[in-house]
Amino acid sequence: MVAEFPKTAKAVIVGGGIVGCSTAYHLAKLGWTDTVLLEQKKLTSGTTFHAAGLVGQLRSSANITEMLGYSVDLYNRLEEETGLATGWKMNGGLRLACNDERWEEVKRQATTAHSFGLDMHLLTPSEAQDLWPIMTVEDVVGAAFLPTDGQANPSDITQALAKGARMAGARIFEDTAVTDLVVENGKIKSVKTDRGTIDCEVVVCCAGQWTREFAQRFGVNVPLVSMQHQYLITETIDEIPRNLPTLRDPDRLTYYKEEVGGLVMGGYEPNPIPWAVDGIPKDFHFSLLDSDYDHFEPMMELALGRVPALQTAGIKELVNGPESFTPDGNFIIGEAPELANFFVGAGFNAFGIAAGGGAGMALAEWIHRGEPPYDLWGADIRRFGRTHFDADWVRTRTVEAYGKHYTMAWPNEEHSTGRPNQMSPLYGRLKEQGACFGEKMGWERPNWFADLSAGEVPEDAYSFGRQNWFGAVAREHTAVRNSAALFDQTSFAKFSLKGPDAEVALSWIAANNVARPVGSLIYTQMLNDRGGIECDLTCARIAENEFYIVTGTGFVTHDFDWIRRNIPADCAAVLEDVSASYAVLSLMGPNARNILQSVSSSDVSDVTFKFGTCQEIEIGSVKVRALRITYVGELGWELHIPIEAASQVYDALMSAGEKWGLLNAGYRAIETCRLEKGYRAWGSDIGPDHTPFEAGLGWAVKLKGNIDFKGRKALKAQQQNGLKKKLACFTVDDGDIVLLGRETIYRNGERVGWLSSGGYGHSVGKSIGIGYVRHPDGVDDEFILNGSYELDVAQKRVPCNVHIKALYDPTSRRVKE
Repeated sequence: MVAEFPKTAKAVIVGGGIVGCSTAYHLAKLGWTDTVLLEQKKLTSGTTFHAAGLVGQLRSSANITEMLGYSVDLYNRLEEETGLATGWKMNGGLRLACNDERWEEVKRQATTAHSFGLDMHLLTPSEAQDLWPIMTVEDVVGAAFLPTDGQANPSDITQALAKGARMAGARIFEDTAVTDLVVENGKIKSVKTDRGTIDCEVVVCCAGQWTREFAQRFGVNVPLVSMQHQYLITETIDEIPRNLPTLRDPDRLTYYKEEVGGLVMGGYEPNPIPWAVDGIPKDFHFSLLDSDYDHFEPMMELALGRVPALQTAGIKELVNGPESFTPDGNFIIGEAPELANFFVGAGFNAFGIAAGGGAGMALAEWIHRGEPPYDLWGADIRRFGRTHFDADWVRTRTVEAYGKHYTMAWPNEEHSTGRPNQMSPLYGRLKEQGACFGEKMGWERPNWFADLSAGEVPEDAYSFGRQNWFGAVAREHTAVRNSAALFDQTSFAKFSLKGPDAEVALSWIAANNVARPVGSLIYTQMLNDRGGIECDLTCARIAENEFYIVTGTGFVTHDFDWIRRNIPADCAAVLEDVSASYAVLSLMGPNARNILQSVSSSDVSDVTFKFGTCQEIEIGSVKVRALRITYVGELGWELHIPIEAASQVYDALMSAGEKWGLLNAGYRAIETCRLEKGYRAWGSDIGPDHTPFEAGLGWAVKLKGNIDFKGRKALKAQQQNGLKKKLACFTVDDGDIVLLGRETIYRNGERVGWLSSGGYGHSVGKSIGIGYVRHPDGVDDEFILNGSYELDVAQKRVPCNVHIKALYDPTSRRVKE
């Protein structure tokens, strides 16, 4: 019996690959039985059917690792639930290291795995060979083994998810092309197909490599690129055991899995080939590209050195199937900031089978509850910005990201392609003065400055030890602490919230009290309903009906979207992005006031210009919005300058500052200084899963009054019930220990968390880490301070000291022990 085509649905999912079917499955399980999935051809016919099917769990994010772990849990039970074979096999995953630097990386990955609750084992070459007997190990230094990794048959597991979705009440229609969306007043009203129109509340676009082109029609940007990806399938090889783990050999750029007694072998070449630059062919389904043996030959040569049996194995097929990849190597998930109720799950960078179960769960929870089950910032669609609308830039950067899939993941590594893109007006002269630039959200930003007169070269040399810029950053750090430094922070995101109800709107969204006089500068978080920190920013009240809001470069899309969506409907307030109008120079250090006063006719004394206030001052003939605030723990101002006057103000400050020891400084000095002062960074130390109380920011919350705000109820409950985790600071006396973040925290021998940030403090002369101490029975300052602590750094236990107060106090110019 053919099901009647629906005219209404609560949710319509576009795309019948593993992510679409998983989303339908999980929505139906949440009671959204009026969910319809539409596939233009047949289920799995886009990318899923030709996926390699390896399932690994470990990522650099704890929550994305948890999401992939959910996939494994789901795949473990799915066959029994649906009665359909999935091809799921928990045979473990093996990763090789063939040089000392790779071995250091693998050891740090093992520490990360333990931090996140995964039982990863380090093996000798012979132990690795026992698990994978058909490989040679003469060049292997060591290996890591994760027993709970595995592999699946992509088509089978997708069909099982589809059956589970149907069993829970969802409906699936194949051979149904979506032709259009009807959008009214910025919200989706219905989906048009070649079989009729479906009125709906929510659209979920899981259309794989078709997603960018489809979403673009409705103003939604999904920056992904179709890339050719090849792997070969061999005939049966007699000596292969059927329980062979999956194998990743990153130094040879290759991966392997057992399949029906043979091998699947693929890799990530450094010179990948984009596909469908001018659009995907109309009838491309259950389709592959022509095998490119010449392009695959270097991969084959690398593989022969590891698996000699490939020399005589018969080759069934060289599969060349295009898959969607993204500029930063992570997938794209969430509600589009450009269109309400339009959700995306796409761009899975060839780990869609590993992510599929968890991504569908996360999308369903997001749709059902209005927020994801946990912080997924690393994959959030709002991590992209203006640069990512440029298709050529996206393609160029994605080619680089693909080529780095198996290269060393160095600390602080920068991309090299598509640069420079967005530049401050000072880019040229800072470059001439030795700036080594990094890139964020397309912006060129000085990371550090080389002393050109001493022969220093402004280029990063990567390693897991102290990198070549360590001394240069120490020089800049010392200037911040002892004299003054000037930072170009033009890339900051800047918004204007204006209107008769601007204060009322911001009072609802902001956790701190913003109902303050004109000229006030307010540091505040913006919270979700669980009390988690969605935004961490400053608000300057520049007029009775206007606030000037400043946030981090990488959060421009996210924070603008959060504020705009949470302005109450009855409030007359308009949010505008004014980032392009202002350059920002941050003048920081004990001599900052002397320098600023020498170039300004305005009074910047402490009596007239107090901390936490903003004023319009004059520097020469230029009117500048000056914010007295600091992220380095010293006296200073953020100077927001009309973009066309940036060079004039910069020259005046540098000229006046020469006698006061003023130096150019970059973002890596900001990082070392903020760690010493204990300032938090959104996206690492704080985020949607952390409340202000847990982060030690309760002082910035307006709970004493009766003013309601988003997240207040959750904070009141936590205030009464106590904390299960709290942020603390850790220092290591051993100068050779390099902390990078994700090192495991042990209290009295028990694992209690991991570092969210790691670095070095040049004033304290020690490595510094920040991380949450967790315990199910509760955590307070006494609990934290009464423990004996160690950090696991690359599988080595290192004694450390714990602190709950800032390590450095600029008011007394001293370091706290």
